Amino acid sequence: MKHKPKPKGSVLAALDIGSSKIACFIARIIDDEGGFEVLGIGHQASNGIKGGTVIDLEAAEASIRQAVNAAEHMAAQTIKGYPLREVVINVPGIHAQSHSFGVDIDVLGHEVTDHDIRRALARAQTQALSTDHELVHTIATGFTVDGHGGVRDPRGLFTQKMQAHIHLVTGDTGALRNIATCIERSHLDITAMCLSSYAAGLASLVEDEMELGCTVIDMGGGVTSLAVFQGGSMIYADSIPVGGQHVTSDVARGLTTTMAAAERLKTLYGSAMASSTDESELIDVPQIGEDPDVAPNHVPRSLLVGIIQPRLEEIFELVRARLDDSGLGSAIGRRVVLTGGASQLPGLRDLGQHVLDKQVRLGRPLRVGALPEAVSGPAFATTAGLLTFISEHADEMPAAIMAQAEPGNLFDRVRLWLRENW
Repeated sequence: MKHKPKPKGSVLAALDIGSSKIACFIARIIDDEGGFEVLGIGHQASNGIKGGTVIDLEAAEASIRQAVNAAEHMAAQTIKGYPLREVVINVPGIHAQSHSFGVDIDVLGHEVTDHDIRRALARAQTQALSTDHELVHTIATGFTVDGHGGVRDPRGLFTQKMQAHIHLVTGDTGALRNIATCIERSHLDITAMCLSSYAAGLASLVEDEMELGCTVIDMGGGVTSLAVFQGGSMIYADSIPVGGQHVTSDVARGLTTTMAAAERLKTLYGSAMASSTDESELIDVPQIGEDPDVAPNHVPRSLLVGIIQPRLEEIFELVRARLDDSGLGSAIGRRVVLTGGASQLPGLRDLGQHVLDKQVRLGRPLRVGALPEAVSGPAFATTAGLLTFISEHADEMPAAIMAQAEPGNLFDRVRLWLRENW
């Protein structure tokens, strides 16, 4: 279905809360098609969050405030006196569940209206609502009209019976409430939520990839999330609790060095695939508790790569297993796009092609022009995609209700409104 973008001049703000970093983009809509320019950027090392879960409210709140303040300061040079109040946030894939429903609606020979579509969406949402899970996305992936499938937008068509194919994404109530509490304590209101891997896909996929079938693998610090697109919509989402920080931890253990040194070694010398020169190239690995000037420790680069590669292979094998278990078959397609900070290791694309047996490319934000080089790579695909979501796809969740929610009652208000109105 065609989504109506936000009006020209609207100001948007996205807050991407991850296990390794927290990023904030402030943007303004510049045309009637929903295109936008980023006016403020802030990012900060993430504290108080592990594996996509808040484990320290005060530390997470402090990191959020620092990232938001940096973005506000930069945006204030263009939007004078602009105070950031409303944000769209990401939902970590580890706290989300994917559900697919087929809902039959009797139209009785009349033309299909918005009301008929809302009835179908409401019927699917009713099946997904519970005290343990909150509604994140309601995506109509297609319609069947009188037995004829492949209909994108049935409004205006005359039919006896319509079936709506609906993909719902729900999130764990407790985890989302903890994230919301951090944001509310930073004096911000949540206007919308978007699954991290969905946002990454909205930012980095071209139209043909969304149409023909493509899997986005968003490799974060603590979680690797995936989203499958087909027919222009996200049709499946999943995640595994393994990411780039697990690779770093493996390096620290394997080389008996600190986590900070392991991250540096991974970034500077790490690779997902071995090369012929690894054995002869020596790297300096500081040992825990030792003075590097007194006891230098040189090891072949092959030892580092030999630690990194098995963990990355495991990640891809787990992703492949989730895709095989999804039951989507050929709808998944043969295209994979890698995003996230952990996707930037040299050789990862080749390793992904080998393990997944698919065509793999590295994704980056495509729909945001003039991004500074430091934030234009795969690590910021989710942040940029949150802006695309709130600009063009906000009708896939009760965003207007989110904006009206009182602090502390965010998800209760959404559930109550759905029950009373739909």
